[in-house]
Amino acid sequence: MRYLPLVWKNLFRRKVRTLFTVGSIVVAFILFSYLAAVRVAFSTGVEVAGADRLVVLHKVSLIQSLPESYLGQIAAVDGVADISHAQWFGGLYQDEQNFFQFAVDPASYLRLYPEIVLTDAEREAWLRNRTGAIIGRATADRFEWEVGDRIPLQGTIFRTRSGPTWEFTIDGIYDAGVEGYETSTMYFHHEYLMEASELGQRFVGQYIIRIADPARAPDIAATVDARFANSPAETRTATEQAFAQAFADQVGNIGAIVTAILGAVFFTILIITANTMAQSIRERTSELAVLKTLGFTDRRVLVLVLAEAFALAVAGGAAGLGIGYLMISLGGDPTGGFLAVFYIPTDDLVLGGGLVILLGLTTGVLPAVQATRLRIVDALRKA
Repeated sequence: MRYLPLVWKNLFRRKVRTLFTVGSIVVAFILFSYLAAVRVAFSTGVEVAGADRLVVLHKVSLIQSLPESYLGQIAAVDGVADISHAQWFGGLYQDEQNFFQFAVDPASYLRLYPEIVLTDAEREAWLRNRTGAIIGRATADRFEWEVGDRIPLQGTIFRTRSGPTWEFTIDGIYDAGVEGYETSTMYFHHEYLMEASELGQRFVGQYIIRIADPARAPDIAATVDARFANSPAETRTATEQAFAQAFADQVGNIGAIVTAILGAVFFTILIITANTMAQSIRERTSELAVLKTLGFTDRRVLVLVLAEAFALAVAGGAAGLGIGYLMISLGGDPTGGFLAVFYIPTDDLVLGGGLVILLGLTTGVLPAVQATRLRIVDALRKA
């Protein structure tokens, strides 16, 4: 501790360079924070998908519907503990600001997805109200909706018997029960869709089943698909994680491009910063020789040089991670709703802290080792 004033003095011998060095580290770790959030955004649902849930889709395409009669047959498969269903709606609000909407069976869907957190009053209100809906917190905040608001959606696929406009009452605003679960979707009654639609027929977009033993997922999926083989509506069953991954892969290239760009910028800034920090130490060769002349051991010189490198890395890295965390937490999705989930996982914050330590170590260890090997006569001669 008694050498901290010496470290402080050395760091601010050239204030402008020190400030620019710290500033570049701050920028690098802000970029790292956004890199982590973008990675999460483009893998939405994969990490939080239930290991005990399977999704049953039409074999041809996810936009093809399945008969309602499949419900009982799937529920009868050995190993199936619970079942629900959903139908993508695809309505538009106002000036085509879109968000996901699904028509579901409320009671069974909430059983299968405890990640959807509602108050008891909101849950009961939604179960009772045929034209009611629940909205994710992110979408509710985006449009400044509150419980009790009446919202119209323009149906792009489904129309009512009186026109394209569907009206819903917001019975609840749900939050995520686990970190990473999206809160941008709207859910409403499947019965409302079936009764009010001009199509005059009943159908289901997908079935979601909970299985008693996740280890039996492949066998149960194969049994379900075999049950409807050679039927007019054959099925394709997979784990929810596999379904979420396949959906994420559709935009995976965009995520990879953004990640690669931010990663390259981050790495470049760190290389430049490391070179600047190393140069700062090398410039003081004669001063290190004087310290040795005054009785500083090689170990103390090593500690002093490493302390300077770590001080710069920690100051810039901690500030960068902190600023990045605040910007993402307070600012949210910078795309205005395109990314349903946008946050920094705890694991990535820990990784960022590790990178800060690694930065201090890698940028200080070589100059520090050179300083310990420095001969006083040679150093003074160079001076």
